[in-house]
Amino acid sequence: MNDVGNQITPDGLAALEAELHRLEIDERRAMAERLRTARAWGDLKENSEYHDAKNAQAHLETKIARLRELRRNAVVVEPGAGRGTAGLGVAITVADLDSGRETTHTLVSAAESDPASGRVSIDSPLGRALAGARAGDEVAFDAPRGQRRLRIVALDES
Repeated sequence: MNDVGNQITPDGLAALEAELHRLEIDERRAMAERLRTARAWGDLKENSEYHDAKNAQAHLETKIARLRELRRNAVVVEPGAGRGTAGLGVAITVADLDSGRETTHTLVSAAESDPASGRVSIDSPLGRALAGARAGDEVAFDAPRGQRRLRIVALDES
């Protein structure tokens, strides 16, 4: 298993910053309004809307704290820094050795992961198998439906 720590691509850091800004500004403002409205409905001991709003506020603040921690510990890695090996930000075209089907995956941090669009976390079983591989290498990993074997067809570090 590769020790990638809290590595993130520049695009991933920008997205993290944007999400944090949205939560700190827009969501906090909306939460304050929700609390004001619930408070106006009367006795706070019996006011379920107020208690729900306070719980939602706690969840929001926890999410903000978690994202701030991710940002504080982020190590920005430029795509292609591996020079010929699969790593963060590198698009990897693979061929399934059993089916022959080719797919392309881009390795990203867990925070940037979106498997449906081909953005695979480097911390996932597939990501760990691909990390450090070179074109022509064969890798294997355990998938939910059993072990898969892949051949690295190409790397695109752009």
